[in-house]
Amino acid sequence: MTRNAAARRRKEALQGWMLLLPALAIMLVFTVYPVFRSLYLSLFKYRMGKVPEWIGLGNYEQLFSNSTFWKVMRNTVVFALMTVLPSMALGLMLALLVNRRGRHIGFIRSSFFYPSVMPMIAIASVWMFIYMARNGLFDQLLISLGLEPMNVLSNKDTVLPAMAVMYDWKEAGYLMIFFLSGIQSISQDVTEAAAIDGATGWKTFRYITLPLLAPTTLFVSTIAFTNCFKLADQVIIMTEGAPNNASTLLLYYIYQQGFTNMNYGRSSALTVIMLALLMVVSLPRFFSQDRKIHYN
Repeated sequence: MTRNAAARRRKEALQGWMLLLPALAIMLVFTVYPVFRSLYLSLFKYRMGKVPEWIGLGNYEQLFSNSTFWKVMRNTVVFALMTVLPSMALGLMLALLVNRRGRHIGFIRSSFFYPSVMPMIAIASVWMFIYMARNGLFDQLLISLGLEPMNVLSNKDTVLPAMAVMYDWKEAGYLMIFFLSGIQSISQDVTEAAAIDGATGWKTFRYITLPLLAPTTLFVSTIAFTNCFKLADQVIIMTEGAPNNASTLLLYYIYQQGFTNMNYGRSSALTVIMLALLMVVSLPRFFSQDRKIHYN
């Protein structure tokens, strides 16, 4: 390699790093630093107005011996089971439904996507009216059918499923966009060849569309899983964890410890646990499935 070629490559590399510098700076300031800061604070007994006191793994020991913590973890896992796969299935179904040309198809796609951009305060207000005890639409429907009203938000057995229904309704349109993009990137030659060979609509979807959507499905599943752990606003607006922490999720529990109880050490420990949980579940699945996926 000549001296001029080496100098040109160094210049191009420098230009590339300069272009990446703003994004890297934002990531370091707002992602990497807070993660390590939370890890550091989780080793202290730290309340507002008091000097931090080193306690090592004391915050983790207190959490692991606390029944409320395990109840919150159970709620979070159950909520994830009720939202990740259902929201993905709804998103895929909507994508298949709107993957066509028509005069009003743009309006229909926008209508399905609109709930994902609505403010949570508006969505929670609408669904609180639906779930309102006795006078809400859901209880009124039960009464009209001759059944007893359920008051789902005040029942420990129904509050999480009720919130999961609202979340699935909101998230499906967002996931639809990714699935629709993946479906439209599939070559028409493949589906036309399958039709010539006599493949029905279901067989085309099962053996052609679904396997070719594997990269999109992997990405969407990761997004859906991480998003279901980042819920606090709807809990704050609708239930505040009631009844008896039956609707308290992990991020809301972190909010309670940090901004209500002002226990920054414990909230930092909870944040580290949430990050570790996301990494343990997401990364092995991502790498194991990624090797089985064909991207071309």
